[in-house]
Parts: sequence; C-alpha cells; structure tokens
Amino acid sequence: MTKLYRKSEITFAILWIVAYVVLSSFADQLSENIGVIKSFTAVLHIVMSLILFFWIRNNHLEIKYGFCRSEVPAKRFLYYLPLIVIASTAFWGGIKMRYSFLETVLYVISMCCVGFLEEVIFRGLLFRAMEKNGLKSAIIVSALTFGFGHIVNLFNGSGKDLVSTFIQIVFAVLVGFVLVLIFYHGKSMIPCILFHSANNALKVFAAEGGLSPQIEMLSNILLIVVVLGGYLFYLVRTFPIKEEDSRLSGSQD
Repeated sequence: MTKLYRKSEITFAILWIVAYVVLSSFADQLSENIGVIKSFTAVLHIVMSLILFFWIRNNHLEIKYGFCRSEVPAKRFLYYLPLIVIASTAFWGGIKMRYSFLETVLYVISMCCVGFLEEVIFRGLLFRAMEKNGLKSAIIVSALTFGFGHIVNLFNGSGKDLVSTFIQIVFAVLVGFVLVLIFYHGKSMIPCILFHSANNALKVFAAEGGLSPQIEMLSNILLIVVVLGGYLFYLVRTFPIKEEDSRLSGSQD
C-alpha cells in the first residue's frame, strides 16, 4: 500500500474509492441474501476502517489527514449547527425500531464506519492528492465524486427510484462541498467524521412513511436550498479560497 501511495497518491485514492463502493455493494447483497441486514457489510467496513486507520498512523500521516483538533474555533463554523439540523432530520417523521436488535447494532456499526471511511477517502485521500495541483479543482472533484458515488443506489437493491437518487446526489454533493471546506480550513477531519457517522447511523431509527411524500419533498428542497446552500455561502464568504495557501501547504508535506 505504501509503495503505491508514494508512487501516486491519486491512484491510491481512486483504488480505495473503487474498492469501497464495489465491496460495500457486494457485502450489502450478501447480507440481504442471508436475511441479516448489514451482517457482512459491518464486518467489511470494520476491517477497511482498521486497515486505513493503522496505515495512516503507521506512516505518520495523522496531521495530513486531519486526525487532530480543528485549528478554527467551532463558533466560526457556526458551531456546526446546520450539520446538526441535517442529522436531526432522521427523527422528523418519528422514531421507530425498523430492524431487530442485532440488525440495528450492525447497521449503526456499519454506518459509523462509513462515516469514517468516506470522509478519509473523499475528504482525505482524494482531496489531499489533488490539492497540490489546484485547490479549487480538488474541492470540486472531492465533492462531486462523493455525491455521484450515491448513484450506486439505483443498482444495489436499496429500493431508491431515479428521482430519490437524484435528490440524494444533489444533497450529497452539497454536503461534500461543506465538509471539504470545513476540513480544509479547520485542518481536522474529526467534525466531518462525527457528523457523517451520526447522520447515517440515526437513519436506522427513522420511521418510514412518517412524512407525506409532499412534505418530505418540500423538506428536502428546504434543506438543500436554505440549510446547505446557506451554510455553503457562509463558508465561502467567511473563508475565501486562496490557491497560494494550498501550494504553500503542499510544499510543507
């Protein structure tokens, strides 16, 4: 792994993305086939998380990939309140135990690992690999690849239709922009991982059908336009993007 990383960080990041997406879809299908949701997936995500975590630690890359406290006070990020609002949407339609106790535990474990893996892969490996050659393009690619990665929901048996998947992609792209800006300016991956893990894991307790289709559509639009759009506008205005800062940080790696 380390030899490939030193040879080409971008190739290393792409291979991790491909492996994560393909193996996760395969594990989800196996889990459904045996009738225990996230059984294989949770194990896969734990193994991948441990491999990535210890590889980063053993190669002393903790600072580069944000395993540290944020350099920016939480109040300058508005105490991450927009992200808290987004995570809370899991409960807007009510709370319900949708799966058995075992499946719920497996789901939560899997989703917490997903938060770690996707942040480190998309906001860490991919963004850092591209940052030295162009900060703005690195931000855009990191956010877009994260968002379009959700197109797999059309083919993995998740039950999402084209419209739902499109909304999820748009939502994920905007979340990707917000999180990569928080990581870049704060130099910490921890807030991103915590939000991502909580946002995914809490959905296991969401009561399906708690909101009418019309209300759900309206709430999604408001979240995309007002919460995410407004937060992204605030971040861009508060923390201007400077390419020279990226080149300077790249020369210090």
